[in-house]
Amino acid sequence: MQVEEARIAVDKPKLSGKIIGIVFYLQLLVIFVLAVILIIRGFLSKHARRRFHPSEWYPPMLMSVGLAGITGLVWQTVTYCHSSRAVKLAFWFSPLLTCAMGVLLISTGSAVGLAFGILSILVAVIQSLYACWANPRFNHAVSVLSVCTAVPPQKTISMTVVSVIVTVIYSSALVGGIGGATATGTHIDKVFIAVIILSMTWTLQVIKNILQVAVSRVRYLNFACGDETMDVWTSIRVAVGPMVGTVCFGSVLVPTVTLVCGSARAIGLIAGDSDEFLFSCTDCYSGIASRLVTCGNRWGFVHVGVYCKGIIQSSSDTWEMFRRAGMEELIDCDLTSSFCFFCGIAGGALSALAGGCWTLVVHKQYATEISIYAFLIGYLVSRVAMAWPQACASAYHVAFAENPQSARFDATIPFRLQELHKNQHSNISGGNIE
Repeated sequence: MQVEEARIAVDKPKLSGKIIGIVFYLQLLVIFVLAVILIIRGFLSKHARRRFHPSEWYPPMLMSVGLAGITGLVWQTVTYCHSSRAVKLAFWFSPLLTCAMGVLLISTGSAVGLAFGILSILVAVIQSLYACWANPRFNHAVSVLSVCTAVPPQKTISMTVVSVIVTVIYSSALVGGIGGATATGTHIDKVFIAVIILSMTWTLQVIKNILQVAVSRVRYLNFACGDETMDVWTSIRVAVGPMVGTVCFGSVLVPTVTLVCGSARAIGLIAGDSDEFLFSCTDCYSGIASRLVTCGNRWGFVHVGVYCKGIIQSSSDTWEMFRRAGMEELIDCDLTSSFCFFCGIAGGALSALAGGCWTLVVHKQYATEISIYAFLIGYLVSRVAMAWPQACASAYHVAFAENPQSARFDATIPFRLQELHKNQHSNISGGNIE
């Protein structure tokens, strides 16, 4: 009955979702037209021809975009064929590539390159520490990925390949617009570049989450009902139609909440048990983050696809189910999202290294900006490619939380819950002894 209700509900989108969807498609058209105008103006401008060298800017930039697509497809292939290797590669190579990117940026000799280079090295150190801290959880992450991706929904791979190709073509078009704005280099051009980058970030996030909604819908029906008749292409028509407004809003809300929650956790680890004034608001900030996570989280995209709910309602409902099933700690320790994030960082750093090294040889002045653009595009394209494993894992956890006694689930989650309960009991017992 729930499945039938879900299929009927998708025909009844809310008005607010329709409006956001219209805004999203309008901005796609406007940004594309703007990029074409900037490209034409850049090539026709006499001033641009004197100060800008297209043959030294476009090839490394476009090569980086193409490499981003290849890297994303490689990541999903390795994840599908060798989950264990994929997890280890992501957590150990990402810090190395990020550090190498930082060294490259510093070697450009610009103030912006120095700032981003130092930031990259700092992020690499944080990634390394996180990888060491998360190492005991690798086995469970591999088990979850193996179970979820063993039999992908029908046409998942073809859909992912098409999505990556579309994002590469779209990113290349916007890169052309950025190059045209860079050629003329006026103050308004800097605004145009910022607008294009923001639009590209939002659009690729929406594409990623459309895939997540579509795949998680199909995978949820597999896990919860044993329904294997629906393929991903059928589900994706709903995601790009009636549900696109909700996905667009969630693509802004969920990353914002994730950033707040991540910063709250980092501040909490730094503060520890300190009573200093600097950390006096740590508990308050953590409480706000805990409240926000119930209003916007990636698990909510499962119910967005299945029940056609809004992202806030979906997030609240799924989190409440996790609480009832006693899965809050397990969800909090889940490495699936971190794994996909590290894959994105590694893909972005590799694209930045390729484009930056090329530009250092042919025209050092462009090295900083090309490296930064290449990293952003590489990160976003890799996240698009890794959307389906993350969607499968999300559907797996949500379906289990709704019906933990179902015979369709193996012992992966129950075994992990037992481990967490034992560890918690040991810590309490150890505290009492002391």
